[in-house]
Amino acid sequence: MLSRERVLCALNHQEPDRVPIDLGGTRQSGIAASAYHRLKQHLGIDSPTRVYDLYQMLAEVERPILERFGADVIGLNRKAVAFGIRNEDWKPWRLFDGTPVEVPGGFRPVEEEDGSLTLYHPDGRPMARMPKDGLYFDRLDKYPGAAHADPDTLELPLLSQQELDELRAAAEALYRNTDFAVVAPMGPPYELFFGLGTGDFSAWMITLAQEPDYVQALYERLTEAWIENLRRFTSAVGEFVQIVQFNDDLGTQDAPFLSPRMFRRLIFPFYKRGLDWIHEHTHFKVFMHNDGAIFDFIPTLIEMGVDILNPIQTTARGMDPRRLKEQFGDRLTFWGGSCDCQRTLPFGTPEQVAAEVEAHIAALAPGGGYVFASVHNIQANCPPENITAMFDTALSVGRYPIRL
Repeated sequence: MLSRERVLCALNHQEPDRVPIDLGGTRQSGIAASAYHRLKQHLGIDSPTRVYDLYQMLAEVERPILERFGADVIGLNRKAVAFGIRNEDWKPWRLFDGTPVEVPGGFRPVEEEDGSLTLYHPDGRPMARMPKDGLYFDRLDKYPGAAHADPDTLELPLLSQQELDELRAAAEALYRNTDFAVVAPMGPPYELFFGLGTGDFSAWMITLAQEPDYVQALYERLTEAWIENLRRFTSAVGEFVQIVQFNDDLGTQDAPFLSPRMFRRLIFPFYKRGLDWIHEHTHFKVFMHNDGAIFDFIPTLIEMGVDILNPIQTTARGMDPRRLKEQFGDRLTFWGGSCDCQRTLPFGTPEQVAAEVEAHIAALAPGGGYVFASVHNIQANCPPENITAMFDTALSVGRYPIRL
């Protein structure tokens, strides 16, 4: 069975030949550049490690690695993945831990007196900062909700013709020259809940609770822009893409950020409008990345039009994989849920990783409706032996019918 066929079979809640696998198909199922470089050394693969996501310092996963671990998914991203910096004109650079990488030519961080790195807007405003010896950049911008932007004058990013032409060329190449399932990020200009508070999340939470009229006026503008981008995107690449992705984080490790009731009243109608457009006008499956303890939201997410839920943070409160499969497995595809990304994968033994992967595949894979992936991105401190054990176990025990 070819990869694209395998993924679509699983998304249609049927059992393919084996569990489909995602390694780096999204910016939430990727791998930190330093961990990726060590993994390649472990496997005897000598090639430059490129950082395609400068925000999270994620590596571009190369074809030999995808094939080695049985990956079935590939991402379609814009040229400028993070901070408006285009992925081109690659140049050598080193991470704080000494890992040699290649970065886009337009990446020009300024080293501050304390050793931190800052990216600046063209007008001199600081955009993002990585602390000395850090692993990621922290955004410094206030997004519209926290900044209390005027919805009537807010300028929103719409896909340009250049971006559409580049996306079409890339999507057609992936579709015709590989058999991977293609997943593309295409959510609202900002995450309707979490993303609007970037830079001052507490201020956004107060606004959300106290100014519902303002919040809904802002959501109207964002949803209009989202649907226009969906129209443009579908016209450009609709025949080559199988899955569209959007992100929003509704939960902490132990509880939701907000009540399901508030979500339904303020946020649900606008997400549903966009997802309804997708389901009415395209063949795309809808993938939502949503961290944390979100069990109580899942019925609403299904009603909203979500087909695929990621990352399945099994260590968050209430996110037991067997319970999730039993209650929602006939209506929702689970994407992720490999093993504990906070303890087992970075700090366990390969045997412990394998045992946890086996248990989660046994819980989530029967009947289809499951794609194997890391629980969010593989972090910089994960040993290559554990990463190898995770994917090799998925390949060995993920054959249908599942017999564990």
